[in-house]
Amino acid sequence: MSKSLRLIYAGTPEFSVPALRALHAAGHNIVAVLTQPDRPAGRGQKMQASPVKQAALELDLEVLQPLSLRKSHTKKEIRALNADAMIVAAYGLILPQSVLDMPRLGCLNIHASLLPRWRGAAPIHRAIEAGDKRTGISIMQMDAGLDTGDVLSTHPIQISELDTSQSLHDKLSACGADAIVDTLMKLDAGLVSPQVQDSSLANYAHKLHKSEAKINWSEQVETIARKIRAFNPWPCAFSEIKNKNLKVWRAEIIDSKQEPSALISIGKIIASGPKGVQVQTGQGVLNLLEIQIAGKKRLPVEQFVNAIDLSSDCFNTADE
Repeated sequence: MSKSLRLIYAGTPEFSVPALRALHAAGHNIVAVLTQPDRPAGRGQKMQASPVKQAALELDLEVLQPLSLRKSHTKKEIRALNADAMIVAAYGLILPQSVLDMPRLGCLNIHASLLPRWRGAAPIHRAIEAGDKRTGISIMQMDAGLDTGDVLSTHPIQISELDTSQSLHDKLSACGADAIVDTLMKLDAGLVSPQVQDSSLANYAHKLHKSEAKINWSEQVETIARKIRAFNPWPCAFSEIKNKNLKVWRAEIIDSKQEPSALISIGKIIASGPKGVQVQTGQGVLNLLEIQIAGKKRLPVEQFVNAIDLSSDCFNTADE
């Protein structure tokens, strides 16, 4: 086993759990886990612990849930932990410079892109939406900027044509767990050469908004198909038909060239059956495979079309 280090782990969502478990399994001494405070969730709005807190308690680790890391008493508490490093993965709070400077090896971030591409809040979704062929994990030495620190290691993975944000999230989460264990060991041994990011190549992965998920059928079929994958599972691409919102969970391109015409307008359902609901886009035809009327169950298309006849309908276009 490699040398055991005193670590603080800071993370909140499901993405961050595998790395916490991997560091613990590697024999490191995780002296505290920082995570967001419990928050109300679900229909009953009951207080719910974050996935990282749940995992930390299962591993019998100390959990700290400050509202901010800027308070003097919180900084004092972190400093007293005398950590060799702080590992950060989708924590959700800003680390002030004084906290960044505390650990001997600094604060290391597990970021879900190949930096400097896709700095920011939603790198997984934006990579799929943009049509990137690959992404990966960057282990970064944190500084005061937004994902601007020196890169300690990169770990590329391919994006398949079937990947959704959920499937890519799961791949990157597992990749990040392996990457941080390996990089941390090499950093402590002096075997890592930090690489300064080329900011001229940087772009920003803006946070998702529900309004983005409304399908604009005037766009090209490839663009729409990527958005459906990028917004699965949240906020989920949708369109309006028969005065109802229809969520689209899965779709495939069956024609990338067909143009709208006087007989087949943009948003027109060309065919509807057990093999899919075919819709004319601004260029090309999209076949919807898994859909859901608001308030109803998510269904594969063969079940959906048995319940609702869409064969002569047209989806609302963006300007309606």
